[in-house]
Amino acid sequence: MATLPQIYSEDWFGDERAQDELEATGEITLDNEPAPALTWRIDWDSGRIIGKIDELEAVKQYAIKALMTARFRYLIYSDDYGCELEDLIGSDVTAAFIDSEVPRMVREALIYDDRVTDVTDIQFSREGDKLNISLVLNTVYGDIETEVSI
Repeated sequence: MATLPQIYSEDWFGDERAQDELEATGEITLDNEPAPALTWRIDWDSGRIIGKIDELEAVKQYAIKALMTARFRYLIYSDDYGCELEDLIGSDVTAAFIDSEVPRMVREALIYDDRVTDVTDIQFSREGDKLNISLVLNTVYGDIETEVSI
């Protein structure tokens, strides 16, 4: 006979030893420190995973991927992940509207990550239906410049 998985009640999480154990293993963090940023490295040219990255490089990769992912389109991501810039590209709106919306949308797409403290120096240019963006990410690990084309 198979056993059912144990479901923990709220009382279990009230146990300090259990909290300490989960925090020590990295399964949860109980303070306001960001979780570790260790993630898979994406080789953008080949579209393959090639090792792992951490901290500043991981945040940079997050920013590029978040800006390249259309928000609300993929069920695997929460509504906080991704960017709405794709909706602007090719739409019939004025250049002044795009100039005001792009920095807001870029900042909105990236600020949800706990590791990002601010997004500054957002510069962009348009080439037909292509949008080239450069920015500076202020993170808990330091500042980093990045570029992305959408």
